[in-house]
Amino acid sequence: MPKTKAQKQKILDDLKNKVARQKAILLVGITGLKVKDLSQLRKKLKSIDANIQVVKKTLAEKVLKENKLDFDKKGMKTEVAFVFAFGDELAPAKMVYQLSKENEALKILAGYIENQPKDADYIITLAQLPTKEELLARLVGTMSAPVSNFVRALNYNIKGLVYLLSTIKKA
Repeated sequence: MPKTKAQKQKILDDLKNKVARQKAILLVGITGLKVKDLSQLRKKLKSIDANIQVVKKTLAEKVLKENKLDFDKKGMKTEVAFVFAFGDELAPAKMVYQLSKENEALKILAGYIENQPKDADYIITLAQLPTKEELLARLVGTMSAPVSNFVRALNYNIKGLVYLLSTIKKA
């Protein structure tokens, strides 16, 4: 059953609100995606302060054009869903990428990060990068390695001296 103008206007207002609050938008293709898989994705995204919304291409084009974001609905051959990132910009991309490896029906098509259009390859590359916490852990490990190696070397010399003195004592 077709939607009334009032229903479409409500959807449009909701989309405008989300586009205004977002830090990043992913456009994902969902043709062939099962409802349970979409529900599972929705729950996972909600846990990281993100949201997915299936949108008609005409409404998507209208909302994005109003926000001066390029959108070519003719280039999209699949059903489109928007993934809005309200917290971390890259966490939803990582999650969608991981799920797209498991489910071929889910595809990253394009996106906008800080209102700059990005293609699918760029977003996938970003999704493959380690998280901020992982990078910080690597940095701390790298910075502490010389100090801990120095402490181990000093400790080894003291152990060697103690061993030498105990051998002399026994002799």
